[in-house]
Amino acid sequence: MLNTLRKIVQEVNAAKDLKAALTIIVQRVKEAMGSQVCSVYLLDPETSRFVLMATEGLNKRSIGKVSMALNEGLVGLVGTREEPLNLEHASEHPRYRYFPETGEERYASFLGAPIIHHRRVMGVLVVQQKERRQFDEGEEAFLVTMSAQLAGVIAHAEATGSIRGLGKQGKGIQEARFVGVPGSPGAAIGSAVVVLPPADLDVVPDKPIDDVEAEVERFKLALEAVRADMRALSSKLANQLRPEERALFDVYLMMLDDASMGLEVKRVIRTTGQWAQGALRQVVLDHVKRFELMDDAYLRERASDVRDLGRRLLAYLQEERKQNLVYPDQTILVSEEVTPAMLGEVPEGKLVGLVSVQGSGNSHVAILARAMGIPTVMGVVDLPYSKVDGIQLIVDGYHGEVFTNPSELLRKQYAEVVEEERQLAQGLDALRELPCETLDGRRLPLWVNTGLLADVKRAQERGAEGVGLYRTEVPFMNGERFPSEKEQLATYREQLAAFHPQPVTMRTLDIGGDKALSYFPIKESNPFLGWRGIRITLDHPEIFLVQVRAMLKASEGLNNLRILLPMISGIQELEEALHLIHRAWGEVRDEGVDVPLPPVGVMIEIPAAVYQVRDLARQVDFLSVGSNDLTQYLLAVDRNNPRVADLYDFLHPAVLHALTLVIAGAHAEGKPVSICGEMAGDPAAAVLLLAMGFDSLSMNATNLPKVKWLLRQISLSKARELLEQLLRMDNPQVIHSTLHLALRNLGLGRVINPAATIQS
Repeated sequence: MLNTLRKIVQEVNAAKDLKAALTIIVQRVKEAMGSQVCSVYLLDPETSRFVLMATEGLNKRSIGKVSMALNEGLVGLVGTREEPLNLEHASEHPRYRYFPETGEERYASFLGAPIIHHRRVMGVLVVQQKERRQFDEGEEAFLVTMSAQLAGVIAHAEATGSIRGLGKQGKGIQEARFVGVPGSPGAAIGSAVVVLPPADLDVVPDKPIDDVEAEVERFKLALEAVRADMRALSSKLANQLRPEERALFDVYLMMLDDASMGLEVKRVIRTTGQWAQGALRQVVLDHVKRFELMDDAYLRERASDVRDLGRRLLAYLQEERKQNLVYPDQTILVSEEVTPAMLGEVPEGKLVGLVSVQGSGNSHVAILARAMGIPTVMGVVDLPYSKVDGIQLIVDGYHGEVFTNPSELLRKQYAEVVEEERQLAQGLDALRELPCETLDGRRLPLWVNTGLLADVKRAQERGAEGVGLYRTEVPFMNGERFPSEKEQLATYREQLAAFHPQPVTMRTLDIGGDKALSYFPIKESNPFLGWRGIRITLDHPEIFLVQVRAMLKASEGLNNLRILLPMISGIQELEEALHLIHRAWGEVRDEGVDVPLPPVGVMIEIPAAVYQVRDLARQVDFLSVGSNDLTQYLLAVDRNNPRVADLYDFLHPAVLHALTLVIAGAHAEGKPVSICGEMAGDPAAAVLLLAMGFDSLSMNATNLPKVKWLLRQISLSKARELLEQLLRMDNPQVIHSTLHLALRNLGLGRVINPAATIQS
């Protein structure tokens, strides 16, 4: 039945609206299963009743009129039990209910499957037969598969307004919620402006030409036009971005260079006699394929950059300029793949949110959005983006959610969030010079996580007391080869000097998992459990030694360097790494560079390290918990996967208990412990980290003022009392609610993630 299923899905996806899609489904399923009836009942959330919305075999005049409550009939039973029901003689079942207007008294057998999308029951798909018939396992499986496909279609219909109160005239459009991945924090309400790709490379045909040089000239003009566009966009963003962030446009210009993609296209035109469009398609799709095959987040973003440039060039070659878009106030930009260039085309002051169907929190556009403070959701794969143009959207960048056609109540709730955020940002500026100290005198240094040079200024503006995590892989990602010792030295020196005399914790190269280098591809089926972090650098001591030497030399005369080792899972790895660090230190001193051996620490981000914490602590100077990875590995949840994103929760009891073990073990050995990641930057969670005894917290610079404000308003004793209460709980949702309620009762609710109130 696989081919039948494929054909039905193709037909349904091509249907013009929900009514047409449901009609196709009931017709095709009835044929495929050789049954006499197929019907779809949808759940109306306003009345909590299952309404007959399409049928083939029952009386069509009953469509929209026949309905049953959740506790009525066999349809209600399938919906409430959320599992299929297969009956040979339906009328003998105690829940059977007869509706004369449908004419269904003639049908004996019944097979129903629930239609479920993201855990929400949306309806029931039913087939019936006159004769007594026990539908077999294969038929049952087919109906379940069909109902799973139908769930996505209905969700799309909700989003695009095809469902209007289930066909009742004059009713408002239902709101729908789509889950993606948080790209940049904040909330926004506005109108969707959908940016479609300027041209479709995939459908460009091959076409030979006679005048090769004229074709090359035509391509050169297109190349120069797109270069000019990029320069103009970069200048336009000059006031909103720092030079380091605008450098992403230099990456585009580099790709367009005569020595790069431009040269390859001209070569194809000259060697094959192919017209410019065909040569461009060939080169761009080759690049895209190579990047996409590498199967990791960073390189997938590079593939989208190349594709975007290809489309722009093609648009010039086809002499079709970009869409004539109108950007209203409160624009929320929506695209299959939002690119930095698209972002730059929105007039200044009009852009309030971004939604990208593809991409992750590591993409160039997510980095820019965070720098510009624009709430962003990435990877919203279920969103029927081409149909949402002009409709009202809410973007929740805290939770990675997008609401289409929001109700008046939801709009009002999020409007309050937006206003709270605005007022809060103004009020927190005054805290910059004040220490982070609790009401009863406990001092807790707040550090920042950095990677781009632009992070330095933001961190200093927000009163950071040091760097708890400098991601050294960022300079490695921006090049086309491994940076030399001299190049690394210059980059590290800038960071160390910018924060001097405050400490700067430099994590050694942490690639693999969701971070990869274009010139050092790692192809693995399970990268998060694969070759990553310290495992790579121990296998390549030449890379590790060069990096450590560069760090040591960069710290000469400053002496504020701390070295951090990522992904340590046991003592042997740590001993090997320490041996290499001592070797690099010896080599640097032999060269006449007089630097003391800096403090060396281990990241606790693998569950194995939690249970070896005392052994590890004995051998190093400090520990640093990587809360993002530790949560991910403890809960076995890929945090970049929207399907399981709601299971990723750093307030899960297992995570809280693991953290208390780490603190107890490290402090028993007299070693300090810091924590970095999303958890450290969450003001409510920071209260628990304070209570546990962390010696410093490191976070995104944006969150630092909120965390500082809250910790200055609470006592250590109150925080400990709260932690003790929460450690006795076994449910993450209850922990969240109790924590937020307790802080609100203390009058400290204003810096808690404002959207959390709406979620609970």
